[in-house]
Amino acid sequence: MKFEMKKIIAEAGKKINLSDYDTKYIGNHDKISAKKALKKNTKELKKIQEMFYADNSHSLLIILQASDAAGKDGAIRHVMGGINPQGCRVHSFKGPSKNELEHDFIWRHYKSLPERGMIEIFNRSHYENVLVTKVHPEWILGERIPGINSISDINDAFWTDRYKRINDFEYHIHKSGTKVLKFFLNISKEEQKNRFLARLDTPEKQWKFSTGDLKERKYWNKYRDAFEDMINETSTEIAPWHIIPADNKWFSRIAIGTIIYKTMKNMNLKFPKPEKTELLEEARKLLMDS
Repeated sequence: MKFEMKKIIAEAGKKINLSDYDTKYIGNHDKISAKKALKKNTKELKKIQEMFYADNSHSLLIILQASDAAGKDGAIRHVMGGINPQGCRVHSFKGPSKNELEHDFIWRHYKSLPERGMIEIFNRSHYENVLVTKVHPEWILGERIPGINSISDINDAFWTDRYKRINDFEYHIHKSGTKVLKFFLNISKEEQKNRFLARLDTPEKQWKFSTGDLKERKYWNKYRDAFEDMINETSTEIAPWHIIPADNKWFSRIAIGTIIYKTMKNMNLKFPKPEKTELLEEARKLLMDS
C-alpha cells in the first residue's frame, strides 16, 4: 500500500486546517489495486494478530471518529474481517446512560479498554465529549459538573481542560502498555449527501437512515470546526490523529489496515518460548503411550 503519510497524519504540535486535506486522495491506487491490497492486508493482519495475542505484552485501542455515513462500520468489517474474534472487540458508544452520567465522562470508556493481547475498537469514543457536546453544549449540563450551571459557564477554559484530561488519559494508558491508534474518516459534505440518498434509494440500506442524521447535517460547519479543534488539541507524539480520506471507501479501508499492520509490526512481537525440549519429548512419549 503506497501513499504519502504526510497527507494523512496530523503531526503533534502542528496546527492543521481540514480544508487542506483532500477527502478524495487515493495515493497511487485504483479500485483494482485496492482490492488486491486489502486482501493481502487482511492476511497480514490475521497472522500478526495471532502473535500479538500470544505475546500478551501490549494491548491496542483503535479509535474511529467521523461524521455520519463516513464508513466507520464498513472499515471495521472489511479491515478486521480476518481477525480472530477471540482477540478483538468492537464497542459502539451511544449517548451516555443515566448511570454513566453519574460518573466522569471518561469512566465508561475506561471500563471498555482492552486487556493485554487484545484489540479494542471504539466506534465513536471519549472524543464525542468534545464533538457532539461542543456543537450542543447544553448536553454538558446533564453531566452535573460542579460550577457548570449554565451554558455560559462552558467557556474556552472548560474545553482546554477537557482536551488536557483526554491527553492525560491516553498518556496514562500508553505508559501502561496500550497503543492508541486514532483515525478520523474525512468525508466531504457532498459525498455524505450521496450516501444518505443511496440509503433512501436502496431498500436493504434504509434501516441505516435516521432523520436525526439530517438534523445533525445542519450543523456541518460547526462539526468541522469541532473536529479540527479535536485534532489540533489532541494529536500527540504518542497518539497522533490519522486523517483518512473517506470519499472513496476502498481507499480508506486499505489506508487504515496498512497503518494498523505497520503499527503492530513495529511492536517487536514474538511467540512465547516453548517449554524445555526434554519436557516436550516426555509429553510426546506420554501421548503416544496413552
